[in-house]
Amino acid sequence: MIDIAVEGAGDWWEVEQLFDLCFAPGREALSSYRLREGVAPIAPLCLTARGEGGTLAAAIRYWPVCVGSFPALLLGPVAVHPTRQGEGLGAFLMQTSLARAGELGHARILLVGDAPYYGRFGFTRLDHVHMPPPTNPERVLGLDLGDGAWRAVGGAVTSIAAGACGQGPGQA
Repeated sequence: MIDIAVEGAGDWWEVEQLFDLCFAPGREALSSYRLREGVAPIAPLCLTARGEGGTLAAAIRYWPVCVGSFPALLLGPVAVHPTRQGEGLGAFLMQTSLARAGELGHARILLVGDAPYYGRFGFTRLDHVHMPPPTNPERVLGLDLGDGAWRAVGGAVTSIAAGACGQGPGQA
């Protein structure tokens, strides 16, 4: 049995340890992490999956960013403990959190990842969106939660810590 819950303040370090275990050393040097500095994650979308005994099996987080003058959600990281991989936990967290994001009125989601994996959730390449270097542009993917939410949205991805996004349609 898996228990899905919103990540609480007491979960932070355990989730960080899971991310450390699942990702290469120096993960905080990636451009995605620079966009998160000084910004709180979107709490209702940060989920944990715990197995029997309360052992952390998987986690996912979302962060607010700007794409040009439009708000978006930056998905990630998402990680599944190596002993639980292949059980569908990552896909379940993705589907659950994407549904919640839509219910909360978010219009667009951005991530840096592998198109073959994330394509099954509806993510496609965003040629008109530019992550800070050294991000590989082939890995910049987006999902439209609102009808045409990515249409006419493009430009540089910046942190909301640098200032609020403009007043474009599809506010997150």
